Order: sequence, then C-alpha cells, then structure tokens
Amino acid sequence: MKVLRLILGDQLSQDISSLKGCNKSDDIILMCEVWNEATYVKHHKKKITFLFSAMRHFAKELKESGYRVSYTKLEDEQNSGFFKSEIARTLKQQKFDRIVVTHPGEYRVQEDIKGWATDFAISVEIRTDNRFLCSPEDFALWAKGRKQLRMEYFYREMRKKYNVLVKGNEPIGGQWNYDLKNRKPPKEKLLIPEPYRNEPDGITRDVMSLVAERFPDHFGDLEPFYFGVTRQQALEALNLFVTQRLPNFGDYQDAMVEGEPWMYHSHISFYLNCGLLLPLECVIAVEKAYQLGKAPLNAVEGFIRQIIGWREYVRGVYWLKMPAYAKKNFFETKRDLPGFYWTADTKMNCLRQCVLETKKNAYAHHIQRLMVLGNFALIAGLDITQVNEWFLIVYADAYEWVELPNVSGMILFADGGYLASKPYAAGGSYINKMSDYCKNCNYKVSKKNGEDACPFNYLYWDFLARNRDKLESNHRIGMMYKIYERMGEDKKQAIAYDSKHFLKSIYD
Repeated sequence: MKVLRLILGDQLSQDISSLKGCNKSDDIILMCEVWNEATYVKHHKKKITFLFSAMRHFAKELKESGYRVSYTKLEDEQNSGFFKSEIARTLKQQKFDRIVVTHPGEYRVQEDIKGWATDFAISVEIRTDNRFLCSPEDFALWAKGRKQLRMEYFYREMRKKYNVLVKGNEPIGGQWNYDLKNRKPPKEKLLIPEPYRNEPDGITRDVMSLVAERFPDHFGDLEPFYFGVTRQQALEALNLFVTQRLPNFGDYQDAMVEGEPWMYHSHISFYLNCGLLLPLECVIAVEKAYQLGKAPLNAVEGFIRQIIGWREYVRGVYWLKMPAYAKKNFFETKRDLPGFYWTADTKMNCLRQCVLETKKNAYAHHIQRLMVLGNFALIAGLDITQVNEWFLIVYADAYEWVELPNVSGMILFADGGYLASKPYAAGGSYINKMSDYCKNCNYKVSKKNGEDACPFNYLYWDFLARNRDKLESNHRIGMMYKIYERMGEDKKQAIAYDSKHFLKSIYD
C-alpha cells in the first residue's frame, strides 16, 4: 500500500504522527511552500523566512534519513499555490492508496482537508497531533459541564498527569502557582544575556532573497535574521535559555525595559510551534535545572505553567469552540486599527517601543503583547477582527490555534469571560510599574487628564464607563465602578472628553 504523507510547515518533527509506520521504500513525503499560506494574511517577512528555511532544512534531513521526499519550492514554475491543488498534481503523477496527514493547527486548513476524500476519491487519514500533551478530545472531556474554563485547574491536572513538579498529588514547594513571585519591576540595572543567534547558511540566504523579492510589501524587517532553522539549532536555543536566562526568568517575567526586547524569556515559541522542539522535552530540561539547584522554583514553575498549562489550554479552547469563537465580540467593538500599529508613529513610548521591536524581531514577550499592545486595543475598543489579524501577521510564533484564544479571549475579552475571569485592562500606572517606558514618553503617566496626560489613564476609565452594563456585575472588576461613582461629574466629563478627542486624533 503506497501512502502520500503530507507534512505541513508547522509540523517539522520526525516524531510527527503522519510519519509513523512510513514505508521508506514506497511512501512519498509531500512538503509544499504555497503562496496561499504565505499570503492569506501578510505574514511578517521574518516569519515566512523562518518557516520556509526550516522546511527546506527539514526536508533535507528527511532525505538524509532515507525518506522519499517530494518538495515544492515557492519559486517552482509548477507550483499551484495551494495545498489542495498540489495534492491533486501529485496524485496525477503517481498512484497512491491513501493520504495521511497530521491534524493541522488551523480550522480553515482542517476544513479543506476534510473535503479531500470526496474531491480526490481517496482515503484520507487525519491523525492526532502527538506533539501536544492534551488532545482536543481529552480537553473536551475536561471542559464538559463547565460554564467557565479556568486554566489554573487544567494546569494542575496536567502537572499530575505528566508527573511534573509534584510529589504524589501535591505540588513541590507547597504551591501550584508562583505567579505572584513573577512580577518584580525592573528598577535596578539588569544584566540581560544576549539572545540566541544563528548565522544564516546558504539555504536560509536563498530564502531571504526569495522573500525580499516576492513579499516586499509585507510587514517587518527581514534583516538581521538570526533564528535557528534546524532541530539542532532549536535545542541550542533551549539550552541557552536554561543555562543563562532561566534563573532570572521568574522574577522578571512581567518586566519591560526599553531596548531589551528579549529580557529573560526563552524565545523558543518559534521552535515549539513549528515542531523543532517538543513541549515535554522543554519541561524536562527546565525541571532538571531546578533539581540540580541551578534555577529557582518561581522561574521553573512559571515557565512550565506557560508550556503545559497555558499553551495546551488555549489550543483546547480553540478546537472546542471553533468556528463560532472567531466571531465573538462581547463589547461590540468596531473602531479601526490605528496606523501606528504598523508604523510606530505615536507619542506613546510604550506602544512605540513594542511596535518597533515587533517590526524588527517578529517577537514581543507576553506582557508587551497583553498589557501594552493588547491593553490599548481593549480599552480603545478596536475591532476584534483587525486586532486578531494584526497579531497573526506580526509574530513568528503566531498560528490561529494559539493567537485567537489569546487575543479574543485573554486580551479583548471578546468571549465575555469564557476564558479569562476579567478583562486585562489597566491604566498607565501598571505600565510605569513594570517598565521604564514612561520616563522617555511625551505624555506624563502621573497626569490623569489633559493634553499631556497618559492616554491609558483616561481610556481605562472610559472603557469601564462605556461597558458598565456588561462589567459592573463582574466580581473581579465591579469594585472599580464604586471608585468611578465617587468621581465628580467634572472628572467624568473630562475622561469622556479626553478619550473622545484622543481617539479621534489617532486617525487624523
């Protein structure tokens, strides 16, 4: 039985389920760089470069391991530009008994694949993605009967299931979560190590030239390009994090410093989300550092929570709630995404820094995404579709399964509280506490109203006022309305006036 095995661009693991049982003599591994996937949104130049180069390196490794690989480059004349038509072209060239593919990471791709059996009159097997630690089916069982899904409870179950930082059924250290010890402000001078850098080889250089030529109008800087593009390089990046950055990761997980986009974060999400690293091996490496006394518990637990807690959790929510989840708009927001999300042309230094770093690196750490870029989108009432598309475009680790629940659920509260217990809205004081951005800003974070006041200050209260009917009963934010009521009418009018005029100004 001859099998056509399709490997998608975010499935670059030799342990992927679609390769299980492969007959290296007969089966064909199909990999395609297709125009549609690179352009359904205008992905960051670095993201396209990273994935195409990683795919080419992976195909080379497969061939060296004895697999028969059919690889279509973007620039190949016969490239049709779509998965489906590339499958059709391959089936015309050779006879196969069935198609095998691992469950894709995005709903739209899954829906396309579901039609292939009928379209091509061939058996199509969609296998579980074994790189994840919780299948959509298992997550659905956990979620059954729950009106709200809280990551913390899911996370504890995953810790127990995989025997991570537990002794019996109890957490090592006596606490499941050390989030309160992950919020140290960056007040002193920090000695932040250099991030992982890999010099581009010939394959990567070819891809860079291709991207420069074919995607000139896509967002982001192409150079310098330092991403790892092989499994070995991804492992090197993981090791560098564990040995150099992990010890301080816990304390400064939420900190932001101008000119330091990488901080103490791992920067391995690129490699995890495309298959070059596996989640459990990352967890084991970090847990081992704790056992050897080379990293504190608050750092190790905080990292592990992101991997086997949050990452698995948002994927579960995505597959449980799609396609309806993408249309949720609890606050009924309609305001267009301001141009400064692309240009960084704003007097708000925090936003300017985060956009500039995103443009340069195709990366921003989670607090920059949540509490600066996302916080502004939330309190300004930006259109959910445009915000989701922006986050999907600009980050090299973004795929819809991870982007959509994070943005719609966590950042924008568009699901009305299914994923998060409250909107993550904040004024300028939070940004000032957790960063040094405010000291170089044109606005004054200490001022609440007026032309030189920090826009986050009045936009926060305007957001609460606009959405009172939806939020006042929320037990985690309802108390803020009592503070709002104690404000005088002049103060309330100043908030509304400043908000209206500022929001108008960003489109002028």
